[in-house]
Amino acid sequence: MLKYSILSLLSLLILLALPGYAQETIVPDQDLQPLGIAMENYDYPYQVQYLALQIEGQDVRMAFMDIRPPANPNGMTVLLFHGKNFFGAYWEKTIEFLSNQGYRVIVPDQIGFGKSSKPNIHYSFHRLAENTRKLLEVLGVDKVSLVGHSMGGMLAVRFSLMYPETVSKLILENPIGLEDYRLKVPYTPVESAYENILNYTEDGLRDYHRTYYVDWKDEYDEYVMVHYRWTLGGEYPRLAMASALTFEMVYTQPVVYELPRLEMPTLLVIGQEDRTTLGRGTVEPEVLATLGQYPELGKKAAAMIPDSKLVELENVGHIPHFEATERFHDEIIEFLK
Repeated sequence: MLKYSILSLLSLLILLALPGYAQETIVPDQDLQPLGIAMENYDYPYQVQYLALQIEGQDVRMAFMDIRPPANPNGMTVLLFHGKNFFGAYWEKTIEFLSNQGYRVIVPDQIGFGKSSKPNIHYSFHRLAENTRKLLEVLGVDKVSLVGHSMGGMLAVRFSLMYPETVSKLILENPIGLEDYRLKVPYTPVESAYENILNYTEDGLRDYHRTYYVDWKDEYDEYVMVHYRWTLGGEYPRLAMASALTFEMVYTQPVVYELPRLEMPTLLVIGQEDRTTLGRGTVEPEVLATLGQYPELGKKAAAMIPDSKLVELENVGHIPHFEATERFHDEIIEFLK
């Protein structure tokens, strides 16, 4: 028995000496369950379905919710695009509101996010837009009003430019990408972004999420804990790489220069306290102070888009559909009608 104990100890010492062997042991909080990177054990507010796709030789699945109005359908469809640090379920109140108004509501989790697959691929807004167009074709939908929040706003612009015949009206809710981050923020290699994401902590995630809001509410902590629970699972490195690749997508694929090409009526809903930007922590304070200035960015974007309306929400941060739910819903329903 002593012989096998010595051999086991020697084996462990050899493993620890190998290049690249993980020397840090991650011990999950015993009160928390790890969350699978496809959110297998996380309930969405409505039934989730999947669209099978093949991207760069990989079989993947795109999760989506397709919600029909409970009564008095108006024959119109609204498509909702989530932000980078979120997923389709955070649209729950907006889905309920729109469906009760008679709209069919389609809410995809883009590839790399939420309940969808997390492949290591070349992410692009063009690819995500094409995936979404395929979803609409499968569902038999040829016309939508499109709502995009944060990164979803960048994707909504790209989708609208690629498929203008499909988008009747466009709503951009505090979209990122109203400025070209490359002009002020240094490039971060994917490998560096990946290492940073691997090292996310609960406190660090919460501190970052707090920057989204004017007034923090306990209910917002749900989205902190989703990401933290991801970090506790064995497959988290796959999600971290997808997140790093989509960070590079946002940085290297600006849409701001193409806003004048938008042909459809566009509503910009801008929380005036929002200061969201890429590169926080990588630029000097005086440079950071010039980034994410949404009161200024909203006005500039509205001036660039030919047929646009700007709604400025005072005392609201990055997520109006959370912080000013009723006002947000009133504005979008007036615009849609």
